[in-house]
Amino acid sequence: MAAEIVNPRSDSDNTTESGADEPFDPAFALHRGGKMAVQATVPIRDKDDLSLAYTPGVAKVCSAIAEQPELVHDYTWKSQVVAVVTDGTAVLGLGDIGPEASLPVMEGKAILFKQFGGVDAVPIALATTDTDEIVETVVRLAPSFGGVNLEDISAPRCFEIERRLQERLDIPVFHDDQHGTAVVTLAALRNAAKLTGRGLGDLRAVISGAGAAGVAIAKFLLEAGLGDVAVADRKGIVSRDREDLTPVKRELAELTNRAGLSGSLESALAGADVFIGVSGGTVPEPAVASMAPGAFVFAMANPNPEVHPDVAHKYAAVVATGRSDYPNQINNVLAFPGIFAGALQVRASRITEGMKIAAANALADVVGDQLAADYVIPSPFDERVAPAVTAAVAAAARAEGVARR
Repeated sequence: MAAEIVNPRSDSDNTTESGADEPFDPAFALHRGGKMAVQATVPIRDKDDLSLAYTPGVAKVCSAIAEQPELVHDYTWKSQVVAVVTDGTAVLGLGDIGPEASLPVMEGKAILFKQFGGVDAVPIALATTDTDEIVETVVRLAPSFGGVNLEDISAPRCFEIERRLQERLDIPVFHDDQHGTAVVTLAALRNAAKLTGRGLGDLRAVISGAGAAGVAIAKFLLEAGLGDVAVADRKGIVSRDREDLTPVKRELAELTNRAGLSGSLESALAGADVFIGVSGGTVPEPAVASMAPGAFVFAMANPNPEVHPDVAHKYAAVVATGRSDYPNQINNVLAFPGIFAGALQVRASRITEGMKIAAANALADVVGDQLAADYVIPSPFDERVAPAVTAAVAAAARAEGVARR
């Protein structure tokens, strides 16, 4: 059944085609005509300007780039623009809604790149869900861009698409649903541990959700030094004794769950230090109550967290969600603009684990001496965030030898 559309009109139109008044919906008013446009960075005021911006002046630049391909970074927009690529199969909480319906989200992502990182971005919604076709299409588009941000592509295809693209391209390829979420989660977890006098190695976590975000968070937290983590899907804990695992989950089982847990998510939460929700659904209150004293609850499903903050605060020392109307919002916009800005600044060939860990540490450090239970992660509107993440990522890229300037 199609979703009901409430008054998709401009704010100057107060009636429907039938003439009946309808309530004003600001979301439709804001989106009418799209949320972005192309704007020239040089003036064309007369024939002299035209002859420099286009023919014949442009031919000199083209010829120079043909002779020295690296000049493309200096004389085009390549070094400051990212392709935001989707197939529309895993859009926000809406699922597989297709490429056209995904465009408002991709436009939104593009303007977040610009607003929070000073990075230009172009939405590209592809009319295919075939892994080979997506890879080949992006490879052919890549000469126009300095980086590729994969967005809202369903698991497990997203893992293979990212891996194959990075193998073939010498520009950063970054699946934000995986890595952006993981970076911000690590930053919040570092500060929560610091607040309660513990280290990452002291913590056992349970993740609800074995999709793109859940898998990436688990691997990244272990890389950063987390003591242990178990991941649960719809059938329970991902463990080595399960025979129904996909190749991605089989690999995950080899890396996680050092305690050898099996059974349900709820049973795994008994005595756990951290709950991380990236799945939706509801965790029963008794399961939350069974967690270790001083636990952390990061319930990130939107719009309804897996554990309502009112419930979480009864038992947890630190509570975070994905929502903007509660403290400690774990929001990817804290990470991806600065990560790409730093990578583009040094013309990095890829985004490494070290660069992501540097981003998480920089993000956590922004909180500084203001650290408190309701402030373990900064606001997306904190103007210190993007510069701090950008500088840390650029420095890490140089240190790891993936920077080209």
